[in-house]
Amino acid sequence: MTGNSEKDPGPADPDLRDVGKGLLDEDMGPSSAMAHLYRGEVHRMKLWRERLDRTTNWAVIVMAAILTWAFSSPNNPHYIILVGIATLSIFLVVEARRYRGYDIWRSRVRTLQENVWSVGLDPSKDVADPEWRTKLGDDYRNPAIKITAEEAIAHRLRRIYLPLFAVLLLSWLVRITAFSPEPWLRTAAVGMIPGILVVGLVAVFFGIAIGIACRPRTWHAKGELREEHLRKKR
Repeated sequence: MTGNSEKDPGPADPDLRDVGKGLLDEDMGPSSAMAHLYRGEVHRMKLWRERLDRTTNWAVIVMAAILTWAFSSPNNPHYIILVGIATLSIFLVVEARRYRGYDIWRSRVRTLQENVWSVGLDPSKDVADPEWRTKLGDDYRNPAIKITAEEAIAHRLRRIYLPLFAVLLLSWLVRITAFSPEPWLRTAAVGMIPGILVVGLVAVFFGIAIGIACRPRTWHAKGELREEHLRKKR
C-alpha cells in the first residue's frame, strides 16, 4: 500500500474535461451563465469607453483655454499654441493606451454578438467564426492586448485628434500672420530658434501625424466602425 490515498485527477478525468461544456449547446439558447458573462463584458467595455471620453474632454478644455488666452491680447506669445499642440500630443498618447485596453473588452463583446446573439436572433445564418469558442477561451486564459500602439494612435487621430490639431494649426498660422506687422517667418521665431526652423518642425509633426492616420494598413481593432463599414449595400 502507498501512503498517498488521495485521488490524482488527471487530464482525462471526465469531471474536469466537461466543465463548462453545457454553457451554450446547440439545442439550447444562451444560458444564464453566458448572459451574465456578456453583461459583465459590456459593463467593462462601458467603463473603458468612459475613460476615453474623459481624456477627450480634457483635451478639448485645455485647447479651448489655450486658444482663448493666445487671442486675448496681441502681446501674448504665439508659441503658447505650440505648447497646446504638445499638450494634445500627450493626451493622444494617453488616450491611445486606454484605447488598447478598451479594445480588449470590445473584442470580446463583438465576438459574443457575432457568434451567439446574432445566431440566436437569426438561426438561418451561420456563426461568423467557427473557432470562436476556442479563441475566446484562450483569450480568457491569457488576456493580451490585440492592437499595436501605432494602430491605436491612428484610430484616435482619425476620430478625434486630427481635427483638433488642425484647429490649433490654423489658429497658429492666423496668430503669426494677422497679429504682427513683421514677416510671418520672423514672427514664427521662438526665442533664439529661427522662424524657418519652427515652421519646419511644425510641418514635420503634422506630416508624421497625417502619415500615421492615413497610411494603408490592416486594421485589427474588433468591430471598429469606419466609413466603408457604414455604407449600405444597394
